[in-house]
Amino acid sequence: MPSVPSKFLALRIHEEDEKTQARLEHVSLEELTEGEVVIKNSYSGINYKDALAVTGAGKILRSFPLVGGVDVAGTVVESKDPRFKEGDSVIAACSGLSETNDGGYAEYSRLTKEAAIALPEKMDLRTSMAIGTAGFAAGLAIYKMTLNNQRPSMGPVAVTGASGGVGSIATNMLSSMGYEVAAITGKKQNEEYLKQLGASSVIVASENEIGTRPLEKAIFGGAIDNLGGEMLSWLLRATQPEGNVASIGLAADFKLSTNVMPFILRGVNLLGVNSTTLPNDFKQMIWEQIAEKMIPVDIEKIITKEVLLEDAIPEFQGLLDASITGRTIIKIS
Repeated sequence: MPSVPSKFLALRIHEEDEKTQARLEHVSLEELTEGEVVIKNSYSGINYKDALAVTGAGKILRSFPLVGGVDVAGTVVESKDPRFKEGDSVIAACSGLSETNDGGYAEYSRLTKEAAIALPEKMDLRTSMAIGTAGFAAGLAIYKMTLNNQRPSMGPVAVTGASGGVGSIATNMLSSMGYEVAAITGKKQNEEYLKQLGASSVIVASENEIGTRPLEKAIFGGAIDNLGGEMLSWLLRATQPEGNVASIGLAADFKLSTNVMPFILRGVNLLGVNSTTLPNDFKQMIWEQIAEKMIPVDIEKIITKEVLLEDAIPEFQGLLDASITGRTIIKIS
């Protein structure tokens, strides 16, 4: 395998005059944050946190400059970690990339041993980044729900923000596992897309009456919520006895106003999903679970766009504007 070139392309994020500036530039391996595993990158993806970081719309980076990209997949070039040898395929996600360490938007990355995960045997590099941080979070939510006895027989699982990256993958994962899915979206025009991913029904949020009663009619077996706020409150009040509601995002509101009725009268379970503080061996196990039991059968429909690294910068604003459906992946090499 060729050695790392003296300079290589990276999308690097700077802070200049108290403003965020993201630009393509050439960097050396020595300029990157420390790590035990050097990989030649093949793919990355665009997540909501990436859009916040690259545009400066959110305070994601803890220091500047850093290479963007919260996840990456590639092939080992050098390793001081005994788990990996030259030529091994590895992935990194939910591990501080583009926050405290340089991320995956570069031709090469230097990963810490805490970040590097072996690519599951039943998954290729491109698929791993089509899943990426978004799909890992969806998979973690489903894992926690099934661990808490969620079953298809309990009724449809609601998925909010269903046409986004997390929602699209969650919809297709659940459908592939035999669950009915009630896809909740703010975009009526995406109804056909969601049905292609396996949604049994599509609920347009603006046309849906969520009610204000302490308990609503129990219409869902469980839910995966990307929104928070009033939507999460309604899902708790509209879930069947012993159903699980996984809270995975706050796209609408970080606040939650609820009451104890769903918990003490129906035994509804509210599950928190935090994919950023997991130990390495647990992350490896979740990736293996995704590859073995949850792989989205319609992943190519979820990949709605693939761009080269040098063409990626214009793509980030679309995620913040909610004009992006599914997943955009970045081909690096």
